Amino acid sequence: MPTDAVPSTEQTSTEQTSTERASTGAPTTDRPTADRSTRRAALWATLVAVPVTVAVAGFTFAQLSPDTPVAAPSASPTSLRPQSGAPVEMAAPALAERPGVVCRALVSQLPATVRELAQRPVTAGAEQNAAYGDPALTVACGVPEPTVDATADVWTVNGVCWYADERSDATVLTTLDRETAVTVTVPRAYEGPLQWLTPVSDAVVASVPSGGDSPSGCRR
Repeated sequence: MPTDAVPSTEQTSTEQTSTERASTGAPTTDRPTADRSTRRAALWATLVAVPVTVAVAGFTFAQLSPDTPVAAPSASPTSLRPQSGAPVEMAAPALAERPGVVCRALVSQLPATVRELAQRPVTAGAEQNAAYGDPALTVACGVPEPTVDATADVWTVNGVCWYADERSDATVLTTLDRETAVTVTVPRAYEGPLQWLTPVSDAVVASVPSGGDSPSGCRR
C-alpha cells in the first residue's frame, strides 16, 4: 500500500480539530472508541425499531383494508315505516321437542327488519313466532303443513318452496319442503307478497332442514 496516500476528509478534520485544541490549550480526548459504541447502539436501536414500525404499519393497514371487498349498498329502503310498538297477538301451540328446537333456531336467524318493517314483540311464543311492521307481517314456526295437489301453484324463493293461500285480508304462505313448516302472513297492505319472503327464506335455509316431498313446481 502506498505510504503517501492522501488522508481522508474525516481524518483531516479530526487532525485540524486536535491542532486547534492543542493551540488553545483545551484538553484533547481520543473519542473513536466512544463514537463507535454510540453508532453500534444506534444501529441496534434502528434494527429493533424497524420491525416494530413495519408490524404496526401492517396491523394498521390490515384494519383499514378488510380481507373481503365491502358490499355494495343495498337497494332496499333505508328508512323504517312508522309503526306501533305494541305486541302482536299470536297463538303459540305446544310443540314437540324436535320442532321446538328447529323453531328456536329459526327465530334466532330471523333479521331485525324485513325490508322497511321493524320487528315487533309478540304476545306469545317468542321462541316460535315473530312479527314485523304495522299492520303486522307475521312468521309462525311449527304450523301444520297444508295438503296441496301435486300440480298446485307453488313458488320457490331463495331455495324454499312456498304455497300461497290467498285470503281476503292477507296472503298466507307456507313452506312445503321443510322438516318443520313455517308460515308467513303478508297483509294486503303490502303489495307483492313474494318479495317479502326473501329474508325469511334465507333464515329458513340456514336453520330448518329440508324434508318430505314437494310439488313438482318446486323440484329442480
